[in-house]
Amino acid sequence: MNWRIKLLGTVLLFCNLHAFTQIKDYRYKRELKDISSQWHTIQLPDDIYRHLNEDFSDIRIYGLTPAQDTVEAPYLLRIATNKISKRTVEFKTINRASNANGYYFSFEIPTAEAVNQIQLDFKQLNFDWKIKLEGSQNQQDWFTVLNDYRILSIKNELTSFKFTTLKFSDAKFRYYRISINSPVQPELLTASIINEQLKPGKHLTYPVKKFTTIEKKETKQTIVELLLEHPVPVSSLEIKINDTVDYYRPITIQYLTDSVKTEQGWMYNYQTLLSGTLNSFEKQQWEWESRLVQKLRIIIDNQDNQALSVGEVMLQGYVHELLARFSMPGTYALYYGNKNASRPVYDLNHFADKVPLEAQLVDMGEELNSGIQEPKVGESFFDNKWWLWIVMGIIIVLLGGFTFSMLKKK
Repeated sequence: MNWRIKLLGTVLLFCNLHAFTQIKDYRYKRELKDISSQWHTIQLPDDIYRHLNEDFSDIRIYGLTPAQDTVEAPYLLRIATNKISKRTVEFKTINRASNANGYYFSFEIPTAEAVNQIQLDFKQLNFDWKIKLEGSQNQQDWFTVLNDYRILSIKNELTSFKFTTLKFSDAKFRYYRISINSPVQPELLTASIINEQLKPGKHLTYPVKKFTTIEKKETKQTIVELLLEHPVPVSSLEIKINDTVDYYRPITIQYLTDSVKTEQGWMYNYQTLLSGTLNSFEKQQWEWESRLVQKLRIIIDNQDNQALSVGEVMLQGYVHELLARFSMPGTYALYYGNKNASRPVYDLNHFADKVPLEAQLVDMGEELNSGIQEPKVGESFFDNKWWLWIVMGIIIVLLGGFTFSMLKKK
């Protein structure tokens, strides 16, 4: 009876052990060099992302202590994004006037605060105006802040586009005056004066390996395809147009999620990152939440216009870092490359505000392959029917033996 119980326990333990992730289940590792303090920063290199899960769930830091014990070092994943703070400044409108030169709106800021944006909202839905922005301390001496600054609004059944925010370098005046040269009276509904401060993050520029432009006359679209060397976390795209004419056209940015080979050829599945309006009035840069991508597609709807000449396209992504805590001395390595790994749960996630903001950066060794081959779909241990039948047979025999023994005793 005892040996049967032990055998059954061994079988069940064997099954359970395969349900847990172990170090040997990670296909790649990189040695972490010169661990000298409790906290260290580990910057993820560009070529590591091709082996990572999309949600970074398979990153682990394992170490071997002098006593030959295996330990795991917890970490926080940090993305060095831009930090933007916006503050609306109180003001009052003190004048609305007009003369032969145009229409004027004057504002007073009662406190000595620097501002760098004025957001305007007009009742008119369609306009194209030039604006002059001036500042003064006494309403007698006026200084030009912006001149011939273009604002635009287009609203019809095909397009809905608005560019009515004045952006300028930090200025500190008590009074601001906006003049608009327009054949009709601008009806200003609201205005907001803002101080926006940007703390730049750390980002990397990723070179484009292959750049392809396709003109689809049947759909009146320009399609730009971008291929990178390998998947990297991209969060920003800037596009430059060679044409000098004014334009505003719908644009969609997509990334490749997967591909399927069929009898008709390869079928590519794309998912939209964002949609917007490509225009000649501001810097054409779009940002989104960081995502691992290797191939992107830009779709420009030309409508009935001549196709634009697309120039340089620049892709950027924020630096991804691990802030790791090493509680015990030992030799450590970064492990990754496990499709079945789930995201680790560390206490650090609940106390992120109590960890150091900066920590010494450690170097990593070259990528080492553990020799584990990535399992093919349908060919894992428990997908093999022979093994399943063997395990089920052992369990049936044991259960039958228990039942027979109990009946025999009775």
